[in-house]
Amino acid sequence: MKYSFYLRKPKSESETLILFSCYFNEEKKKFVYSTKKTILPEHWDSKNKTPNNKGKLVSDHQTQITKRLHEFATEFQKIKSRSELGEQTFNSIILKEHFDQVFERVTKVSSFFDVYDSFTEEKIKLKEWSKSTIKRYKNIKNLLEEFEIVKNYKLTFGKVNKKFFTEFTDFCYEHKDHYTNTFSRNVGLFKTFMFWSVKNGYAFNSDFMDFKKPQRVLTRQEALTMEQVKALYEFKCATESHTKAKDVFVFQCLTGLRYGDLMLVNKRIVTADGCLFLKEGKDHTKPDREIPLYRIAMEILQKYDYDLPLSTNQEQNRAIKKILRTMGYVHEVEYSRTKGVEQERFVEPFCDRITTHTARRTFVTILRNAGLADKVIMSVTGHRDIKTFNMYHQVSSMATVNAINRIFSAI
Repeated sequence: MKYSFYLRKPKSESETLILFSCYFNEEKKKFVYSTKKTILPEHWDSKNKTPNNKGKLVSDHQTQITKRLHEFATEFQKIKSRSELGEQTFNSIILKEHFDQVFERVTKVSSFFDVYDSFTEEKIKLKEWSKSTIKRYKNIKNLLEEFEIVKNYKLTFGKVNKKFFTEFTDFCYEHKDHYTNTFSRNVGLFKTFMFWSVKNGYAFNSDFMDFKKPQRVLTRQEALTMEQVKALYEFKCATESHTKAKDVFVFQCLTGLRYGDLMLVNKRIVTADGCLFLKEGKDHTKPDREIPLYRIAMEILQKYDYDLPLSTNQEQNRAIKKILRTMGYVHEVEYSRTKGVEQERFVEPFCDRITTHTARRTFVTILRNAGLADKVIMSVTGHRDIKTFNMYHQVSSMATVNAINRIFSAI
């Protein structure tokens, strides 16, 4: 690709601007940029596209003008060479961004991570993010900082291109051992930041729009049957702490509540007809929910005077695994994890696959297998998206066997 300089008004009798120009074939676009230098047309060598440097018709500022044009030529060749080496995308937007920064045409020239900090600070101050979202974006920053070190890839907005995405993908899958669902979520968060940066004038490069989030993969999760929930409720634990953990988990199984929402439960939100009237904790835009309290759930609430004995999520997970192991739920289950097109298979004891979120999945699975309409279940769980809701339903093998036997029983 060639570049040249020309005069805005070549026949003017007064000084006129000198413009830089080149043509991007792929974009079918002529790129024009002002050098901010002016010259009389009679002092300009139209054949060589430079100021005259000898004779009578030489500008008093010939040296300064020539130096500035040389700077433009140097910066053009620099960014063009980077693109040829695969280090940076080269298009009209990138060139403009580069010229703006080098020749100080923009006020918002900040480092990549300074802009990221401004992005997160704004969202937090505007109260647009929950605590969990804030944590996710902090994790993304840590991830990108580690990527810079491991891949020796200094992040700038101009270098967020195809090569970056290739290296970042390899970094996440191979170095961080992330699976497809984690990678997909992180790409989505990163693109949200990039859209904000473009909108607010910090970046001009739009290559990130082509970054494809891999489709999330439905990983097999476990769910308890109604019989297992009943057995768990009746099980006598050896310690008081395990008894409390068991009761809380059973309460979750019978209400479909997230573990984080349990702290909202108290006597004031229990209605006269035996329901929990709960304001959505994770998303305040969702409507209030009425959750019917089954007899056992009400007994658990009354046992603890409507103040459930909660520990940290990690402690609760450890306790439930130990309780189920003691009960003998140690049969092996198989599940898989996906990295791109590669799939890895794992085998673990059933008890080790159970977490607090299994209770919410158990609630959905039991009610769906019983034939309750999705709309009714979703009104209790607070789901609005059927695709997300479907991820909570784990079809039990026994339910499938019974259904098939019933259908083919006439043969």
